[in-house]
Amino acid sequence: MNKTTELTGTIVAAHGRHYLADVGGAASSEFLQCVTRGKKTNVAVGDIVHLKRTSDNQAVIEKIAEQTTLLYRSDQYKSKLLAANVTRLFIVIATEPSFADDLVSRALVACEAAGVEAHLILNKVDVEAPLARARERAGLYASLGYPLHEVSARTDPAGAVATLMPLLEGESSIFIGQSGMGKSSLINLLVPDADIAVREISEALDTGKHTTTFTRLYRLPGSGGGQIIDSPGFQEFGLYHLTEGMLERAFVEFKPFLGGCKYYNCRHLAEPQCAILTAVDEGKIAKIRHELYAQLLHESAQTLY
Repeated sequence: MNKTTELTGTIVAAHGRHYLADVGGAASSEFLQCVTRGKKTNVAVGDIVHLKRTSDNQAVIEKIAEQTTLLYRSDQYKSKLLAANVTRLFIVIATEPSFADDLVSRALVACEAAGVEAHLILNKVDVEAPLARARERAGLYASLGYPLHEVSARTDPAGAVATLMPLLEGESSIFIGQSGMGKSSLINLLVPDADIAVREISEALDTGKHTTTFTRLYRLPGSGGGQIIDSPGFQEFGLYHLTEGMLERAFVEFKPFLGGCKYYNCRHLAEPQCAILTAVDEGKIAKIRHELYAQLLHESAQTLY
């Protein structure tokens, strides 16, 4: 083994307790299979790690560099890391199949709590029948200040790339979305050799050529820099790890009314003279958003880990 034994790399894939680090940098990729010392599993895709090479294609993670952001979801038993050091999260929704408002709002709350900029992508705008309804539903989030970008990966791929690429260059972005929204189609447009990269990463991670259910990072082509993290489609986005104080601040529409309640420890559920509840009654806060807040508050009280 004649290569440098101490290296710095970026985690580009995670599968169980096995990780893949790219130590080649932006110019060329060199993958090393990595494990942590002991039973630690606090490594996320996007992490910058300091490694000690143990063979030509293997290494041990000695240290994780300080993270600027960390996104994760959780249920009452455990948490699952989504990505580290991301600057933007893109939620892919579509005209069909119908998207879940619950998942969209949970992702937005997670972004606010983590300090990550959130965007929505409405895909399949060429499907006319459900378009008006999809725009109306997505408009709720646009009205809160979250940018909404309309694309059609199928009928206008060039337009989709032209819309999204300027938002991605120089950024570390993560794409999430339910199955069927067209997330993979968009990533294949933005990273033309994504399928090749999947095979290379799968083989290097020793997970088999057909494994596509792990989170993975792609470097964007061209001179603009930037990277995209593709997260597997999921139907639930638990936020059991957020405290009561974190939750009320993670709903952006609550902010103008916080501090206006009669009681300093108001939970904004059923208390008298609550500024948040008054805003809901007056239509200044959407009822479905407040209902989600109440649900998340309930979930945070059930945490067992």
